[in-house]
Amino acid sequence: MKVLVTGGAGYIGSHFVKFLIENKHDVCVIDNLSRGHKEAVNPNCIFAQTDLLDYEGLIKNIGEYKPDSVVHFAAFAYVGESVEKPEIYYQNNVIGSFNLIRACVETGVKNFVFSSTCSIYGNPERVPIAEDQNSNPINPYANTKLIIEMLLRDFEVAHGIKSVCLRYFNAAGAHPDGELGESHEPESHLIPLVLFTALGKREKVLVFGNDYNTKDGTCVRDYIHVLDLADAHLKALDYLLQGGKSTIINLGTGDGNSVKEIIEKSNEITGKEIPFEIVSRRAGDPAILVADNKKAKELLGWQPKYGIEEIIKTAWNWHNNQKY
Repeated sequence: MKVLVTGGAGYIGSHFVKFLIENKHDVCVIDNLSRGHKEAVNPNCIFAQTDLLDYEGLIKNIGEYKPDSVVHFAAFAYVGESVEKPEIYYQNNVIGSFNLIRACVETGVKNFVFSSTCSIYGNPERVPIAEDQNSNPINPYANTKLIIEMLLRDFEVAHGIKSVCLRYFNAAGAHPDGELGESHEPESHLIPLVLFTALGKREKVLVFGNDYNTKDGTCVRDYIHVLDLADAHLKALDYLLQGGKSTIINLGTGDGNSVKEIIEKSNEITGKEIPFEIVSRRAGDPAILVADNKKAKELLGWQPKYGIEEIIKTAWNWHNNQKY
């Protein structure tokens, strides 16, 4: 299979590219390297440093490579930044994705897997969260993802492009071989921040609220290992290539861990006592976000393999060996 991957220099994209190559597929990566890392681009793939806003560049690269499918990761993904600078999110995420989808139509690519987000649900109506819940995004980042899902739906009606939109919960962990891991600037995800604190790169972990209606008062999230995400993307490609219908699928483990549980498990794995401070709640933080993943299991034959211990262990292995 020939797969074109956008955002293949980013965290999830680079893990997926490595996974594809390990499974004997051919890969072309498109990334403008504005937020990805050149060193994360797999040496065994074709690489094109192209911006999704460059429509002619997309046509050239897709037309020359002639992929069977496109997997689209490239996006700006900071919620706070999207609130402060919505214009760059709508331009990069929406217009860039529109260009990519239109280029797929023009070059004859009919299969499209999209990296979406559980943020589309907003504050959930019920937990665990199933795909039939209403979409209620509460920030521009989530709005852009929902718009792209709508674009794909409309382009299928008009042009026959089929898609699977994968709504992730909290991506985490690193490749077990230690070659790839999670690196954002700035870093906003809990597990890297906890491990930075263990390494002495941060003074303490800030815990935003301990008065939620959860088992220990702190927010609960569904953490899914980046390789389980990679596996689900490949299964989504296989599903489309075997004639599957366009659909939306949640990706999560179905289990939740609180902020305090993450800190306690990290204490155990790192052998360090990680300091934290309880501060005020953040606006818009739901108490619990956990996936109903039955659809992924039934439709894709997917089963998450990694639990929270493996997630933190692989992340610690990677962070502990970086030269910051």
